[in-house]
This record gives sequence, structure tokens and C-alpha cells, in this order.
Amino acid sequence: MSPRALRRCLLVVILVLLGLGLVAVYSASAMAAAATYGGSLRFLLHHLLAIACGVALAIGCLAIPYSQLRRVSRWLFLFSVIALVLVFLLGPEVGGARRWFRIGRWSLQPSELAQLSLILYLADLLARRTGELHHFWRGLLPPLLATGLMAGLVLLQPDLGTTIAMGAVAMLLLYVAKARWQHLAAVAAVALAVLVILIAGAEYRRRRILAFLDPWADPLGGGYQILQSYFALASGGLLGVGIGGSLQRLFFLPGAHTDFLFAIIGEELGLVGTTAVILLLALFLLFGFRIAVAAQDLFSKYLVCGLVGMIGLEALINIAVVTGLLPTKGLPLPLMSYGGTSIVINLIACALIFQGSRYGERIPIERPLDR
Repeated sequence: MSPRALRRCLLVVILVLLGLGLVAVYSASAMAAAATYGGSLRFLLHHLLAIACGVALAIGCLAIPYSQLRRVSRWLFLFSVIALVLVFLLGPEVGGARRWFRIGRWSLQPSELAQLSLILYLADLLARRTGELHHFWRGLLPPLLATGLMAGLVLLQPDLGTTIAMGAVAMLLLYVAKARWQHLAAVAAVALAVLVILIAGAEYRRRRILAFLDPWADPLGGGYQILQSYFALASGGLLGVGIGGSLQRLFFLPGAHTDFLFAIIGEELGLVGTTAVILLLALFLLFGFRIAVAAQDLFSKYLVCGLVGMIGLEALINIAVVTGLLPTKGLPLPLMSYGGTSIVINLIACALIFQGSRYGERIPIERPLDR
């Protein structure tokens, strides 16, 4: 399949996911919006506005000369670092965390932009240092330091889930760039040890792990959300109870239109609906990674691979959390869940994938230095 055909297929998948997301968000949020704000369309309209903003910015990204992306990546990385520092110092505290800037009724989450800017920066850095990646100090350490800086600032918010996602995407890019597996294994071992320490050192994280292992031990506390998610998925059966027929959306399942939208899809559309969503996301990964393979320059290859990996990893974590395969973590379902900053960044990422594909099919591939 040619790069142009892959782009068309990917565009269809993205549009279908956005369409399904609109229906699911409205169904999951209508009652909550009516009870809280007096109008059932409030969350849907906000979601539509976020999509419109994302599409506008995506079109703007497509208009940027591709040669400028590598130059912009360093400044965007610096801007994201400054934003993460400022949100930690000045952002309002919500539930013990400082992750958002409040602008009137709107909120901006700089960690979403940080993921995108980190991938852009690493794609440029690895394209320039590919021939040196077998050297730990000259080749591997700079991208590790950049990832550690960005992920560390996100961890301070605190947001362990996004930190893990950043690290995982960085490891994916280092693997694609052919860093030595011994070095990657050592980095992974150190990261795993740090993760265990972070979980053991925070009471709320330990409670979350215990609730994950046995949610029935505290059905009205730590295990409440995942149990309600189970009830939603179980109630859906094969074909579901029908759109708008969910009972869990009636204030039983927290985050029904955001992080746990997949559970409402399972309740209303059943196993058929959840399987369709998983297949669409799998097609997104298939077409996206095939675009990365077809790219003829290293920056395009790493950029597309990182962005596809970011969206795919977020989807995997979200579905695993909703189905009880991972401890509860607030990550939205990409391209579907309600959430202004996340949907905007997802659409910008999709535009950059298309941009990388269009440019990458015209440029002779760069050859790394002999090792």
C-alpha cells in the first residue's frame, strides 16, 4: 500500500473514532450536564469546540514548512519545560495535584503538550545522533536526560501515569533508533526500581494498588470506580442495552464521559461495540506504523513512530484500566474521550503524522554512521 493510500485509510479511521466519540460522550454526559448545568448538550458542545480547535491547529500544522519542525522542536521543548514549572508553582490544586492552568471556564493541561514536544525533540535528537547511539555517554545519555527532565517535572504534579507513558514512548524511539539492547535493559531495570520506590513511598498509590488487587475489599472506597466499570461492561453483554440506555452514566460511574468512556461504550453497545473500538485503534496503529516504516528520512520515521506510539499507548492504558488489567489511572481514551487539551493534542499529533508521511516519501533515507 502506498503512503498516500495509508494516509487515506488512517484519515478514515480517525474520523470514525471522532464520530463514535461524539455519540458516546453525549450519551455518557447528557444526564450529568442536565443535572449540573441545566442543559444536556453542555459537555457535547465543549467537546465539539475542542475538536474544532484541534482541527484548526492541525490544519495550521499542515501548513508549516516541514523543514521548520526540527528548528521549532527545541523551542517547543523549552516552552513545555517552562509551562510545567509554572503549573507546578501557580496552577490551582485539584485533588492534591497541580496539573492545569485555569483560564475562565477552560483548563489547559501542559503535560499533554509536553508529551508532544518531547517526541518532536527526541525525533530530531535521535536523527542527528543515530550513529552514536551505541555509545552510552555521547549517544544515549542526552535523550535520556531530556526525557528525565520532562518526565520528572510531570511526576512532581504528581502524575505518575503520564510519566510512565513518556518513558515508554522514549524507550520505543530508542529501540527504533537501534540503541544497544543492553543499555535499554539497564535503563528499564533502573526505571522499574524507581517505579516500585515511588509506589511504595506514597500512601495513595499503595491504596490504589491494593484496590486493583482486590476491589471488593473496599467496594465503596478505593474499589468503587473499577467495580462500577465492571458492572457497566457486564451489563452490556453481546449487543449492549442501546445508545442512551446506560444506567452507570446516572452518577454511578465517575468519569463516565472522560477516562471511563470505554465502559459506557461496553454497556450501551456491548462486546460488539468495544471490539469495534479496539479494532479501529488497532487499524490506527497498523496504518501509523506502516507510514513510519515507509518514511524515507530518519526524523520523519522517528516522529511518526513516536506519535503513533503515544496515541496507541494511551489507548492501551485506558482500556486496560477500564477492564481492570491495570490500576486506576486518569488517562483519556484518545480521539474519543471528553477532554479539551487531550483531544487538541491528539489531532495535532495526527496532523504531524500526515506531515511526516508526506515529507518522508519524497526524501532519500539518511544512513546512520557505521558502528
